[in-house]
Amino acid sequence: MEFQLRDYKVKPGQMNEWIDEWRAKIYPLRVKLGFRVVGAWTINQEDRFIWILSFEGPEGSFAQAEKAYFDSTERKSIKPDPVRHLASTSQAMIRGIL
Repeated sequence: MEFQLRDYKVKPGQMNEWIDEWRAKIYPLRVKLGFRVVGAWTINQEDRFIWILSFEGPEGSFAQAEKAYFDSTERKSIKPDPVRHLASTSQAMIRGIL
């Protein structure tokens, strides 16, 4: 299983809208396409939204699943795109040690 840490800076004043759209559109589609959301958190004082996403499969399968997610008709049809609420994003593959 592979894990990815995703850290988003949300535009000031848009956290509630981002969370609502993420819960309604992004989260269910990720699950439908085989991902598992390990958890999601906010750091409100910094307008940050952090979540950990995993995908079960051989090493390297996360990248393939990620491409399939973004290429999917379902993801392309989400309008307006919730990403409009984000000022910046960063992702990193992570490995558990416990």
